Amino acid sequence: MKKIANLFSVVVILAFLAAGCGPKSADALPTPVIAKTETPDVEPTASSYLDAWQKKDYAGMYGFLSQQSQANLTQDAFTALLTEFSKNMTLASLTAQLSSSATNPVTASAKFLVNYHTSLFGDFSREPETNWILENNQWKLVWDNGAFLPELAGGNTLALESKKQQRGNIYDINGEPIVEGTTAYALGITRGEIEEGKEGQLVYYLSELTGKTTQSIYESYADAGATWYVPEGEVSADEIGDRWDTLINLGGLVMTEYESRYYYGGGIAPQAIGYVLGMSEEQQIEYAQKGYMGDESIGQAGLEKYAEEALAGKPSASLYVVNSDGQVVSRISQADPTPSQSIATTLDKNLQIETQKAISGFTGAAVVMEVETGRILAMASSPSFDPNLFDPNNANSAQLLNDVLNNKNQSLLNRATQGQYPLGSVFKIVTMAAALESNLYTPDSSYYCGYYFEELPGEKFEDWTLDKGYDESGELTLVQGLMRSCNPWFYHLGLDLFRQMGATYLSDMARGFGLGSATGIEQVAEDTGSIPDPKTDGDAVQQGIGQGEMLVTPLQVVRFIAAIANGGTLYRPQLIDSMTSSTGVTTYTFSPEAQSTLPISQTTLDAIREGMGLVVSSKRGTAHEALSGLNITMYGKTGTATNSTGDPHAWFAGYTDMNKEDKPDIAVVVLVENGGEGSEVAAPIFRRIIETYYFGEPKKLYPWEAEFDVTRTPTLQYTLTPTQTPYREPVKVEPTPTPAG
Repeated sequence: MKKIANLFSVVVILAFLAAGCGPKSADALPTPVIAKTETPDVEPTASSYLDAWQKKDYAGMYGFLSQQSQANLTQDAFTALLTEFSKNMTLASLTAQLSSSATNPVTASAKFLVNYHTSLFGDFSREPETNWILENNQWKLVWDNGAFLPELAGGNTLALESKKQQRGNIYDINGEPIVEGTTAYALGITRGEIEEGKEGQLVYYLSELTGKTTQSIYESYADAGATWYVPEGEVSADEIGDRWDTLINLGGLVMTEYESRYYYGGGIAPQAIGYVLGMSEEQQIEYAQKGYMGDESIGQAGLEKYAEEALAGKPSASLYVVNSDGQVVSRISQADPTPSQSIATTLDKNLQIETQKAISGFTGAAVVMEVETGRILAMASSPSFDPNLFDPNNANSAQLLNDVLNNKNQSLLNRATQGQYPLGSVFKIVTMAAALESNLYTPDSSYYCGYYFEELPGEKFEDWTLDKGYDESGELTLVQGLMRSCNPWFYHLGLDLFRQMGATYLSDMARGFGLGSATGIEQVAEDTGSIPDPKTDGDAVQQGIGQGEMLVTPLQVVRFIAAIANGGTLYRPQLIDSMTSSTGVTTYTFSPEAQSTLPISQTTLDAIREGMGLVVSSKRGTAHEALSGLNITMYGKTGTATNSTGDPHAWFAGYTDMNKEDKPDIAVVVLVENGGEGSEVAAPIFRRIIETYYFGEPKKLYPWEAEFDVTRTPTLQYTLTPTQTPYREPVKVEPTPTPAG
């Protein structure tokens, strides 16, 4: 049986083989091969999406959304949604990476590990899971709010609840308020309602409250219509005090109450302190990342801007998840407040107010610095402005703010730190230093100071004494040359140093005095000025007396004047004395910061001081007439800088040397644009600032005053008209005869 079975098997196999070897039928074709398409990996696409998210490229993120998601959500709506999420979270930035993924033929999922860095709630992490769909062989994200934050899945959103803090106050160095939140009143006059016989009383009280002169108040409404409202200023409720009953019964006086961040005195050092204002659209986006809601007023200039974070603090806040019905689902995080801080400035309130008055009516600047510390005791820029006008709740704002923003005098410009001018004869201090350090000259080197300088062939430059009708100054030592501000002496020095020491020598000395570079004050905006190297003999001659293309700021000048006074140390100018939180914790205390030293020897320094002392004390000194009789030891230098914009700029720079424990010695610089002679205009202003510092008030009238702060005549006996002079940018000055002042 076994043999029969095997034989049968062989027969069957042979039959099959025979069939395979026969002719093929037409239907017996090869089975077609089907090409298989591989599903792409979702990870590269998911990673690109994360890159766009980390860059806040919402348009790029939108490009990853599926067709259906884009049909449900426009690009603008998507951008607004993510912007709102980020704003409510106070999201400053995030970092994200792919943690896992899974891919099916037409769908995929990806998990991200996301670290959220927020301004109010610190850092926290989540792992949102995203769903993807294959469209045209590309992975596309099926959008759900949970892709941003897992708690938002299913259409939930974020809600931020915050409680703002009161902004910190700003004080002077003695604790007197400069800026604080309080109830204020906008004051104005309706001329037609002034009661007969009470006009004098009305003007008197307004003068007391606003600090304006009675003359200026009368003039403000002299041409106003009978019913026209004329703004006069603002005052705090505390300043009104017990005058309230009297004021409300004065016909013609309009008082409009409002809650405000109030700036005392119509602006004490307004260009340095700055102001607050509501945010622009761009700022709202920027500050949303810092935890702001967008309806706050923020510092826009000066200390208000520099110390915004400290003054504002951070609010207490809670971050909630809210469903589509507006109901709170959960609280994600809670933030404790960061206390706001108040600032005590280095400014002396009374000195600052009187310094502002001292240059009021002019266009220019004045700066007062402690010589041993770098503290700025006063920083005035004229014309000034009233920062209260930036508050839209102030009834005077609508009428006057536009004038502040658009006036040609650029009252918002801080001329003390941003005004750039040729230095004129004050620069002779630097030229003298360079001459002495060159070893080509000594303090006793002499030169004949005549009416003309004629060392350049074909050129003839005048001394200032010729124009004034004075006798020639004659033979002068170098120290006496500084005292007399002899132009020919310093023309000669500029030329000789250029030829013997090189083109950069005098310029490098000026840079060593801190000119042509920022002082580092940081707390207010500043410009650097410029000290170019002379290229020709003519350039060098002009540089010797502080002319040509050089530009300096008053702050740079007061810093090197202070250095001459203190023995050679250039201190960083500073405006903040201390900062204290609302809980009473002192967070910052002023400390003097020495930046560098003047590149001169003690012998050179002594000679400069001797010359500056003679400017004041000698009868031949250019400032003797303006500064005599004060019984205060002072050193100084006059300056008269020619420019192509009109009359010369008037300078005076000086310091005191009284060594009083209760009154540290100060350096003071005054600059009056197109003011004329430094000795006739800037020096009297310097004197008034010194009087105020040591005696508490001015003692001597200006030559152009009828009474303090009241001009005697429309035009001075000199070249200055004490009215608001439009600011004109200094331009290059060609080598021409130059007064020295």
